[in-house]
Parts: sequence; C-alpha cells; structure tokens
Amino acid sequence: MSQDLLTATATAAAVREAGARMLERYSPTSRPSGLTELLASLHANDTAVTDVLRPALTAIRPEARWLDDEHGSGPMPAGEWWLIDPMGGNMNAVQGMPDWNIGVSLVRDGRPVLAVLFFPVLDELFTAREGGGAHLNGEPLRVSAKTSLDGALTGTGQAQAGQDAELLARMGASFTAMSEAALYVRISVPVTHQLAQVAAGRMDLHWQFDNVRSHAAGVLLVQEAGGVVTDLDGGPWDLTSRAYLAAAPGVHAAALKILTA
Repeated sequence: MSQDLLTATATAAAVREAGARMLERYSPTSRPSGLTELLASLHANDTAVTDVLRPALTAIRPEARWLDDEHGSGPMPAGEWWLIDPMGGNMNAVQGMPDWNIGVSLVRDGRPVLAVLFFPVLDELFTAREGGGAHLNGEPLRVSAKTSLDGALTGTGQAQAGQDAELLARMGASFTAMSEAALYVRISVPVTHQLAQVAAGRMDLHWQFDNVRSHAAGVLLVQEAGGVVTDLDGGPWDLTSRAYLAAAPGVHAAALKILTA
C-alpha cells in the first residue's frame, strides 16, 4: 500500500472518530436561547472536533503544518498543510439541522491532494485523492451526465457576504439569471455540502463568489469525480481564484456563460 493511500485511510478514520465525538454533542432538538449560548455552542463544537483531529493528523503526517482558518483565503506557503474546517455548517448543527460536516484536506505546494468530508448524521464519508478518484463510503463517484441546464439542479451559498453591497447585488443577479435557465437553484451552506453533492451527481453545478481555502476538499471531490472546476474567467481553479464554478462537464460552459453575462 502506498504512503499516500495509507495517509488517506488513516485520515478517514480520524475524521470518522471526530464525527462520532460530534454526534454525542449533536441534538436535532437543539434550540439556543440567544446569541451568547449560540456562540458558545459554535466554539465548543469546533473545539471538540479539533481536539480529535489535531493529534491524530499530526501523528499521521508530522511534517505537515496545520491551518484551521475556515474562512481564510489566498495563497499558502510551500510544503504540506493540513487544512481543516472542523464544522462545516456549524450553525446548522447548533440549530438542530442535519446538514453539517467535518472537512479535512491535505494541501501540497498550493494544491489539494487529499480530501475527506464526513456527514455524520447520514454516515456518508466522501474521499478523494489526487489522481485516485473520488468515493462515497468506498464506492466510486461520478458527476452527472446532464448536458442541458433545463433539467439541472444548481446551487450556491454565500454565508460570508456581510455588508458588501456589490457582492450582494452580484449574488442576486446570478440567482435570477440561473433561475431563468436551470430547473432549480438551491441556496444553502455549507458550501462543501453542495460540492459533495455535485461530485456524487446529485446536483449538477455549484458556483461561488468567495473562494475560501476550506472549500478545497469539496473542489478536489468534484475534480476527481470527473467534474470541471474553473474560475469565472474559465481558467483552472486554484487556491487563489477569487470565484469559481464547479460543474458536470455537460453543463459547465452554459453555466459559465450565464454567470459572466
């Protein structure tokens, strides 16, 4: 067994362990009474996952450095980095909703080479290795075979839009344009949840105006499942891309035209 495959297997086991820890904390009846309780729960969830992952991943690949800035963007220094999103969709979990995940990617010299996304509530483990394909619970994944947007399930999610009026306007315009062309547009977070659905062929495309480094795991899943991921100029995606489109090959060009019109 190759070293990269050993790393992938051990990483998946560590992420499953972190998921089990979170399931002990998670309750579908959770309803925070106010902002103070909500923020405390968000922090406690992140800490519970990180406390499992950090020692486990350090033991798996001691030479890799650690970054768990889930909203960070921009380039990364050379070498290997564990890039962690402890609780994708943490707000959903705190509010008792099931759509949250634990995400880990190994980034080597600026490109993701390993991705593990675990959806504990559904017991779905998504994995991908550079050049090794994408899998769901060990079964190969393939993006959808759709060739037209008129039957496409599409999506986006921009949780960090804040008060950026220009970005909010761009989001609204893109939603309107895509709604006119596609069968359905889903707006939801976490972003990695949608990217995993694109990789599995359950959704046909996802676009994003805020390229956050922690999305790398989902991007690698789509790429290794046969999808096309580019920036909105049509160039190859990388960690420094400002925006991107991840799609099945048969609908990528049409979707890109709509988003850049």
